[in-house]
Amino acid sequence: MPRRVEFLSKGITVVGELYLPSDSAPDRKHAAIVISHPMGGVKEQTAGLHAKLLAESGFIALTFDAAYQGESGGEPRGLEDPSQRAEDVRSAVTYLTTLKEVDPERIGALGICASGGYVPFAAQTDVRIKAVATLSAADVGSLFREGMKGTAMKTDSAALYQALLASGQARTAEAKGEPAVMQPLLPDSPEQITDATPVLFKEGHDYYRTPRAQHCRSTNRFPLRSMDLIVNYSSFAFNDLISPRPLLMIAGSEADSRYFSEEAIARAKEPKELYVVKGQTHISLYDHVDGHIQKLVDFFTTHLTQ
Repeated sequence: MPRRVEFLSKGITVVGELYLPSDSAPDRKHAAIVISHPMGGVKEQTAGLHAKLLAESGFIALTFDAAYQGESGGEPRGLEDPSQRAEDVRSAVTYLTTLKEVDPERIGALGICASGGYVPFAAQTDVRIKAVATLSAADVGSLFREGMKGTAMKTDSAALYQALLASGQARTAEAKGEPAVMQPLLPDSPEQITDATPVLFKEGHDYYRTPRAQHCRSTNRFPLRSMDLIVNYSSFAFNDLISPRPLLMIAGSEADSRYFSEEAIARAKEPKELYVVKGQTHISLYDHVDGHIQKLVDFFTTHLTQ
């Protein structure tokens, strides 16, 4: 069972779970991995699954609820702030450096979905992160600015302006004491899914809104005013700064989000690798792990324990 932990991130209390390897697990020389969850997710879902599996392989693994989300503090609830999300990753690294079980020179990080953008972004300047990995990476800034390439989900300048206008109006309303204006991230029901819905969002409904992985603290709602925090954020613009530390990006061959990983790898310098899992989609990699978990174990073993 993981150990419940707490640490501060920009003054906000972040709640995490620390997975420690058993005495019979392989010796990874006190190497530790921070694992950051998708937008709309919580630590108990895919992040927790990967933390458990990496701990079984000998690594210390820390997953946590982002500030404003899950069990962590911060208001309004559900706020998606890329700057804060990246700071949460850095703060998780800082927390690991204080633990007697961890060698502070052997810390890596894994980001899933939106955190596949936040983790590289944090690692670009936090050189304490010695190995960087992503799973089904997405740049939420690009997604909200432009939509998703190759799908019917597109955003033009007029629509973007209207969304930012609504975001500003929501800030004003909150300042007057009104509740935060919330909006869904994924379809709430199958009836809301159409032929124009990207596969990522169709499968996201199945993952987050059904017994497959639903959780009471994963509400499928975020404040509208997150928009003006997200839109001018770019995950991968400075990916070259990660080098000479290694970057591994894992994507499904059938993922409509695969292009994010391809573009991010193109911006990075060596050592870097795009690892494509045949037949898998963005969401299927969350809990169908056989095609990539050993790749992650080998990557972190090579770059954190040699």
